[in-house]
Amino acid sequence: MSTTDRRPRVGVTELAAGYAGRTVLSQLTAQIPEMATTALVGPNGSGKSTLLGVIAGVIRPTAGSVHHHGTRRPAFVPQRGTDAAALPLTVRQTVEMGRWADRGPWRRLTRRDRVVVDAALERLGIAPLAGRQLAELSGGQRQRALVAQGVAQESDLLLLDEPGTGLDLDARRQIDAVLTELASEGVTVVQATHDLEAARRAEHCLLLSDGLLFAQGPPAEVLTERTLAGLWQPAG
Repeated sequence: MSTTDRRPRVGVTELAAGYAGRTVLSQLTAQIPEMATTALVGPNGSGKSTLLGVIAGVIRPTAGSVHHHGTRRPAFVPQRGTDAAALPLTVRQTVEMGRWADRGPWRRLTRRDRVVVDAALERLGIAPLAGRQLAELSGGQRQRALVAQGVAQESDLLLLDEPGTGLDLDARRQIDAVLTELASEGVTVVQATHDLEAARRAEHCLLLSDGLLFAQGPPAEVLTERTLAGLWQPAG
């Protein structure tokens, strides 16, 4: 089924948002099709992270509207940084935090919670690392732990901000394969990315420029030489 034939999981209309009085997104109207992979593409400062934050509910829009057509709150995996690695957490404890949305941080995990966590660890190939400290892991292993935390939330909408940045090819492919599997199982997956090849493997694409929607639709129609020329060129 074409993404144009699918119902929207998220719709934004005339959206504006920013930080401390600085507008980042302006009059942005777009749709995220359900049960598909969507790539947010654009130069640095184009508004990709801001749009993800608005959809996730961690950034309040200053104008316009966001409509969610789903019953679960979004699962959000922000950009990988050093903060997570600095925490004295094991891989399992990190993934268990994904259950806090349902259980709260102070309630003991149920048997089902533990099953969900185990499944997320297995899915990302990090079950053997469950007892290791995050700080001991490679960048790719740590990122897979954070993605597993998002998967453990069991949301029908998974948002990821640059999940492959700084990772080697094998790590990027592992994460990409999991995201594709999730979409085939009915999860709407949205990732901001600078990787044009990853974006082209998505089913839908939003191309942003200076906080505006430059184009949206299937990657083959959006990520053309004409649309990219003078707008954004990949490094290298």
